[in-house]
Formats: sequence, structure tokens, C-alpha cells
Amino acid sequence: MSRRRIGFWYRLAAVICKPPLLVLFKRDWQGMEHIPAGGGFITAVNHNSYLDPLAYAHYQYNTGRVPRFLAKAGLFKSGFVGMVMRGTGQIPVYRETTDAATAFRAAVTAIEKGECVAFYPEGTLTRDPELWPMQGKTGAARVALLTKAPVIPVAQWGAHEAMPPYAKEKKLRLLPRKTLRVKAGPPVDLSEFYGQEPTAEVLRAVTEKIMAAITAELAGLRGETAPAEPFDYRKEIARERRAAREAARAAAAARTAGPAREAAGSAAPAAPAPQARSTPQAQEDEGK
Repeated sequence: MSRRRIGFWYRLAAVICKPPLLVLFKRDWQGMEHIPAGGGFITAVNHNSYLDPLAYAHYQYNTGRVPRFLAKAGLFKSGFVGMVMRGTGQIPVYRETTDAATAFRAAVTAIEKGECVAFYPEGTLTRDPELWPMQGKTGAARVALLTKAPVIPVAQWGAHEAMPPYAKEKKLRLLPRKTLRVKAGPPVDLSEFYGQEPTAEVLRAVTEKIMAAITAELAGLRGETAPAEPFDYRKEIARERRAAREAARAAAAARTAGPAREAAGSAAPAAPAPQARSTPQAQEDEGK
């Protein structure tokens, strides 16, 4: 991709964002040779910090192939942020759209025009307690099967140390100076799925293969062994809801049992009067 195609707005964003990133963070960038020099492609990236898009965009900008992110449509509506989002060619996602093909039509069009479209397949910051990638959603898989474009797995690590996910206060922790680690891997081989009907089972299998590739790259960055199974956020939510319902039932039962015990106590029969003694001494006392 020529530098000319990066465009004014992306260059402006780089002028604004790159200097503080260079000053505030160290970098460990690997696998740039896997970013295609030409043609449309997909990158699938893990997500464990609000700083991830900046770190990843900086990494890929330096390859000469800028990413087009899928972002909430509300960010495009007004103000300077909206102007930059539109100018840099980011792709709005309308969450109310139920047709997946329609929702990702702009992504397919961008790839067919030779662009890179970046997906965060998890759909949100990971909820895995150890920040490993959790189960992904099928958007990237749908676009990959529609376009047959290369899917490049990208792992990120380190941004969470400066801005932890789901922290109570979204404050930057800049000291000591953190290292932003980004690593791209070779394209995920999805050829076995080409030509198949994109059923739920096929899309899930493609997504699992993409997420496994991202997780493998992240394991290399972290120097750790990844979990055997990805964290399933839906199952965790279901478990938490069951626990909440059980706790609510137990609390309601305790509230009901309290008044019942008090009522039972107030209705208790009086102690029986002492029985008359029938011993010989008692009879003698009565004679007196």
C-alpha cells in the first residue's frame, strides 16, 4: 500500500498520537513481515485494555498498511472525534442491525478495495481473569468466508499495565515506563471452510480457529502456557445469574422465616401448673 493512500486524516491522527506514544511507552513489535504488502486482508486482535487500539494502530501504521476499525456508529456523529473517524475511513457498526451480512457490508467492501479491516473478535475487553482471549464472536469469520481474504492473528500485551481493564478509575499508570508488545502471526488457514454454507456450526469453527491462532501468538508474547479452553463469558454470566437468583430466594426465605418464628414464639402455651403431690408427706400436710 502506498503512503499516499494513507490519507490526510490518518496522517493527522498519527501526528497527534505518535509523539506521546513514543515518549510514554517502550515498544516490542514482532511479526511485521506477516502484514501483507498489498491487497485486502483482515486482522483479528485480542483486547485487554482501552489503550489497545492506539498501540495496535501505531504498530500497523509503521508497516504502511493502516487498519480500518469497526466502531460504534455513535462515535461518527459529531465533534472532532467524529470528523477523524469519518476522515480516516473507520467503519461504523449499527448495533440495531440484525442482518449480519448487512452489518458487515462496509467491511467486505473495504477489503475488496484492498484495505485492511481490523476486528476485535471478542467484541469487548476480555473477561478472562488472567486476560487470555475469551470466546470470540463470528463477525470476523463471516467476513473472512465472504471475501476469502487473509486473516492475520495479532496479539497485544502490556497496555493493560498502563490502563487495566474494568478498573474503577480509568487512570493511566505510566511509571515505571511500560512496554507495548504487539505480534502478528502468519495467516490463519481457513481454506477447508471455503465453499461451505456459513451455518452457525461452520462460523463457530472458523471463529475458534482464529481465536486459537491469536491465543498462540499471545502465549509467545507472554512466555506462558494458555488455558486449554477459552473463557466462555456467556456461561459465566449464566452462572452469576443463577447464583444471584439462588441468593435472592435464600434471602426471601430468611425474611419469611423470621416473622413465622416470632409468631410461633408468641403463641406458645403457658407452662402447666405444678401437680398436687400424692406422697404420704403431702397427704399428711393436707390433713393439717
